[in-house]
Amino acid sequence: MGTIDANACRPGKKLIIDGEPYSVIERAHHKPGKGGAFVRFKLKGVISGKVIDHTVRAGTKMEEADVTTRPMQYLYQQGDDFVFMDQESYEQTTVSKDLLGFAVNFLIESAEAQVTLYDGRAIGVQLPQKMAFEVTDTIDNPAMGNTATNVTKDATIETGYVAQVPPFIKVGEKIRLLTEDGSYLERAN
Repeated sequence: MGTIDANACRPGKKLIIDGEPYSVIERAHHKPGKGGAFVRFKLKGVISGKVIDHTVRAGTKMEEADVTTRPMQYLYQQGDDFVFMDQESYEQTTVSKDLLGFAVNFLIESAEAQVTLYDGRAIGVQLPQKMAFEVTDTIDNPAMGNTATNVTKDATIETGYVAQVPPFIKVGEKIRLLTEDGSYLERAN
C-alpha cells in the first residue's frame, strides 16, 4: 500500500510487520534522557490474532497493510467453501469453512456480512450480532409445565443448527438468535 511515519501510527491503523498484517492496539512515544526517541507499539495480528510488542526508532517509515472490510451478501455453498458477493462491485469472494468457524451455522441465502480482505483474499467474516431464523423442527420436552427452573427444548432452525428455546416456540415461528454463541433472544416478527 504505502508507508507511514511511526509517529503518525494511531490505534486502528493496519501495518505490515515481518510480512504479516497487524492492527495497532496501543502506541506510546518515549523520549529517554539520553539517546533518540522511540515508539513502542502493541499490535494484534489481523489473521493470527496474536498480540505482540514492537519497538522502532521515532521517524521510522512503517509499511501500511492493505486491509479492508466490505459489506457482502452470502450467495451459496460450494463444497467446503462459501461464496459471498460484494454489494458494490458485484465481485464474488470465496471463504473457507475453517475461516467461518461457528458462523457457518447461521448462513442463510442473502444474509449480509462484513468480510475483511487482505491483498484481495478473505481473512475474516463478521455476521450481524442478531439474526432471525425460521424454526423447522422442535422436540417437546417431558418437563413441560415445570416453572421452577429455566426449561428449554431443542429447536432446529432453517440452517440445521439446533438451538435451546423456551417451550412455547412452535414449528414455523421466527426466532432471533445471537450469532456469537447461538443463544435464543426472542421471537422475531
